[in-house]
Amino acid sequence: MPKDSRPSWDEYFMDITRVVATRSTCLRRQVGAVIVKDKRLLTSGYNGAPQGLEHCLEAGCLREKMGVLSGERHELCRGLHAEQNAIVQAALHGVGIAGSTIYCTHQPCSACAKMIINSGIRRIVFEYPYPDELARDLLNEAGVECDCFQAKRITTSNESRSKN
Repeated sequence: MPKDSRPSWDEYFMDITRVVATRSTCLRRQVGAVIVKDKRLLTSGYNGAPQGLEHCLEAGCLREKMGVLSGERHELCRGLHAEQNAIVQAALHGVGIAGSTIYCTHQPCSACAKMIINSGIRRIVFEYPYPDELARDLLNEAGVECDCFQAKRITTSNESRSKN
């Protein structure tokens, strides 16, 4: 197997993050997060209701019913964000995450940014931007590295031949 055919660590963990997002019970947006340290996956989380409570799939979406725009009035949502769930899982199971990286399908909001800062996470890798300027300012001020992941386009051998 050629060395460059293996995914980079960022590609590998972003792929896992996308699979985690498929467990989401949110009616608006499927979001996943994994926390990694020293190339080891520590915890994962997806957006959904707290354990033991009815999921949005069953209860419906209050924000949707009220016409609340994306990125606004998070307190009306019965669910936790993926980043919050990943951090809570670490605390619940006694897993230290200081100095780690969190991979997220979406850029964290300001509430998640504050939790990320206080948990000691030092790097965020996300695929989709989120319109929250306060989150970006807080993370920048705290010195948390933020990288927008851009998946490499892999050309298949058939595509290579058709270009020649």
